[in-house]
Amino acid sequence: MLSKLYIENIAVIERAEIDFSRGFNVLTGETGAGKSILVDSINAVLGHRTSRELIRTGADKAFVSAEFIDVSPSVLDELAGLGYECDPENGPSVMLRREIRADGRNSVRINDRPASIADLRAVGRLLINIHGQHENQSLMAVDRHMKYLDSFGGYTDRLSAYKGLYRAYALAALELKKMVTDDAEKARRADMLRYQINELEAASITVGETEALKKRRNAIENAERITLALGGAHAMINGTDDSDGAAGMLQQGAGLLYDVATVCEGSSSLADRLSSIVYELEDISSELSSMNDENEFNPAELDEIETRLEVLSRIRRKYGDEKEALEYLANARDELDSIERSDEIIAELKRKAVECYNRTLTAAAELTALRRQAAERFCDAVCGELAFLDMPSVRLAVDIRPCNIGIHGADTVEFLISANPGEPPKPIAKIASGGELSRIMLAIKTVLADIDDIDTMIFDEVDTGISGRAAHKVGVKLHEVSRRRQIICITHLAQMAAQADSHLLIHKNVSGGRTFTSVTPLDFEQRKQELARINGGDTITETMLRTAEEMLNNAGFFA
Repeated sequence: MLSKLYIENIAVIERAEIDFSRGFNVLTGETGAGKSILVDSINAVLGHRTSRELIRTGADKAFVSAEFIDVSPSVLDELAGLGYECDPENGPSVMLRREIRADGRNSVRINDRPASIADLRAVGRLLINIHGQHENQSLMAVDRHMKYLDSFGGYTDRLSAYKGLYRAYALAALELKKMVTDDAEKARRADMLRYQINELEAASITVGETEALKKRRNAIENAERITLALGGAHAMINGTDDSDGAAGMLQQGAGLLYDVATVCEGSSSLADRLSSIVYELEDISSELSSMNDENEFNPAELDEIETRLEVLSRIRRKYGDEKEALEYLANARDELDSIERSDEIIAELKRKAVECYNRTLTAAAELTALRRQAAERFCDAVCGELAFLDMPSVRLAVDIRPCNIGIHGADTVEFLISANPGEPPKPIAKIASGGELSRIMLAIKTVLADIDDIDTMIFDEVDTGISGRAAHKVGVKLHEVSRRRQIICITHLAQMAAQADSHLLIHKNVSGGRTFTSVTPLDFEQRKQELARINGGDTITETMLRTAEEMLNNAGFFA
């Protein structure tokens, strides 16, 4: 459940720390006091899209944090899967934080670890279910009706299995569509592939050839310099007709040292070292000779290299480097083979597509049967809730009609209502008023409340279009649901506020030309004052206070 909400620099709220309790929490306040800003703040910390306009005027950033305690196993599994472990000392809890900056950047943390907006949204959707006025309008959207029915039905595994089968069928159909092309187009494509394959095969490409040719070209272009350098080094080691080389001179030096070895201690070892150097110079001389021989070239070789590099350059411009060109060649051969064997491949793809379609169609029929069974139970449950909410004559029907097979099955689902006995059910959009929509949605939410394991439900002005006895019944129903999960409700009606376990007042005041909003928990006497204000306005009489006290007493709250 949501335990604590901290808000800083969000719209008219400079700073607010709100403690929520278990059960039924209600928030009231004058119009414009900032009730909707609380919902905006919660949406922000749950990872929903937000705007820099939310930042309080004059501030460069806004901040929201939400602490949740006793979270469900599904939340813990999601956290673990994303890599955010809970502190075992704090029990199963999670802390979400989001900072919104004026420059558009966001800073997000989950359990004090940096996180992404996507991770925040993934965790947030398992923590809170927010129901606002706009969601009433979703009852008008027929495509949402199937979602409500499937949530109630409890056949999630079957639905997931069906979607897997449908995706396999869709993929098979797409592969078949790609293969079934115009014969003339196939012929044009085959001619192009043959030309490209012949061109690449004729080029006889090898990986690394361009680099090797460029090195050889560079060597040929510098052959004279190389010859002079190799020859000069060879002459310095071996000498010329006119002079001794380094090897000969060192060998003579070694001989002199050997001659005095018996009378000069240490000269023998030095002679050995000189001899070793001579041997190394002889090896170097041999390698210089070999390199000089290899440096010889045919003048026509440079022209051949330039011609080959031009071929490789043309291939590179058309197909990429050597590796990419070879990959293209392999793919072209495969594609040409597919075209030449297209009739055989098309026959196989047709067989596969038909097989996938039949399996999908069978699963869709099973899904339809499950929906029809769920629809009966769903209608009975919702009608029972509507009767409690002072709509005993309203009957809900679920119209399930066949349609072309799709990702959700082979059905269209639409909720119909009959407002009065004897009247045929009609689409909700043509029958229900705003107040009726609110109660129908509350009835559906109540029925679905035990299906998911989201611990906190927020109702933003669910009282739209209702009053009196109906409002009282809605309050009682929310209080009933709050026995199984935490309810947070924003309302303008005293009948609903009186049913809450915890009452928070949102108050706006102006100081120094700036608007400030505060959130204050109310005790029994303060609740009386607030209920009286809601019922009668700013002028509060003793009669109003007695009425407010009676409402609280009837709800089970006493001074």
